[in-house]
Amino acid sequence: MKVFKFGGASVKDAEGVKNTAKILGLFPEDEIVVVVSAMGKTTNALEKLIRPKGKNEENQVLEEVYKYHLNIITELFPGKNDPVYSRLKTHFEYLQKAISKYPNSNYDERYDQIVSFGEMMSSYIVSAYLESIKIDNELIHATDFISTDNNYRDGKVDFTLTEERINSLLIPAIKSARIVVTQGFIGKNAQNKTTTLGREGSDYTAAIIAYCLNAESVTIWKDVPGVLNADPKWFDDTVKIDHLSYQDAIELSYYGATVIHPKTIKPLQNKNIPLYVRSFIEPEGAGTRINTDSTQLPVPCFIFKVNQVLISLSPKDFSFIVEESLSHIFDLLAKYKVKAHVIQNSALNFSLCIDNDLDKVPALIEALRNDYRVLYNTDLELVTIRYYDQATIDRVIVNKKILLEHKSRYTVQIVMQNK
Repeated sequence: MKVFKFGGASVKDAEGVKNTAKILGLFPEDEIVVVVSAMGKTTNALEKLIRPKGKNEENQVLEEVYKYHLNIITELFPGKNDPVYSRLKTHFEYLQKAISKYPNSNYDERYDQIVSFGEMMSSYIVSAYLESIKIDNELIHATDFISTDNNYRDGKVDFTLTEERINSLLIPAIKSARIVVTQGFIGKNAQNKTTTLGREGSDYTAAIIAYCLNAESVTIWKDVPGVLNADPKWFDDTVKIDHLSYQDAIELSYYGATVIHPKTIKPLQNKNIPLYVRSFIEPEGAGTRINTDSTQLPVPCFIFKVNQVLISLSPKDFSFIVEESLSHIFDLLAKYKVKAHVIQNSALNFSLCIDNDLDKVPALIEALRNDYRVLYNTDLELVTIRYYDQATIDRVIVNKKILLEHKSRYTVQIVMQNK
């Protein structure tokens, strides 16, 4: 049994959906769980509905997202009487109800109830198209088996309950239809409300399913030939990495490499399930294999994050930054759901680099000001180099002013701004 994850880029249009079917056709004998993300940039569009700038923007976004999906199904299903058309309208009616049903909910809860519709629409279209070309499959909603707590936008998975539900729902479906289609990114809590697993969490969904089913492997189908040592939008001369250890993969994802969701590796490593990153453009290519083999990477890996904030704290009474202070600071980070990418402290100062999330950072800074002097810089870049040397550092700091540098044995992180 295999688990395939197809991201938004792979199903962004009708040709992408058709190509997904062709890839599945390369595995005619395999039992496969297909995890599908929202199509294209649908999630980005739906995020605008969380706090729209008036009714006009809300209506405009709804119309744009509806027309986008309508254009895809028009090309896939020429017959206007196909049930997929009425199903699309029904999805949008539910979406509009969700928008009006949660007007006063906190941001994170409202986010999950609205944004999850992208995966719902995408998975239905993919499943219906497979049926239309005689590829038998069964669509099972992830909300029926991925069980989480109430931590909206970053749901913690109840693996015991999830495994029970996967065994009762997915195994019979796979034995019957061979292919099961489901959604990435989403789950449901005990209150029967939709939750999400974190941005780009479809990779994690695939890993959860593989863990619970003891799958042979997981394959993430991307628009790149495999894991590259740098993002092509930052570097022209990138190098494909043929093999990664679980450790290097989780380090790279933790530091912000977008090719793999940070939570993906743990459930796979726990059961020694290999992960492949392959190209949906050239599906015959070997891609990158990630497993237990521990060999050092042959080239340095670069990870860039922009729109960063560097916050520097110092006690108001000139006392030391001690364990009690650190505990308080980390409690605030947890309260406001802020992840620190780099941390550095001395006797009188504590610095951290974080994403400039306007829904979290201003409130965090105000809370920190109650007990500390707070200075911060915005519009910064963070570069992380795994297996660095001085030449690689020199390569990225040209015309940059370094505000913070943190080195360990294998990794260097540099917070910087343009001179």
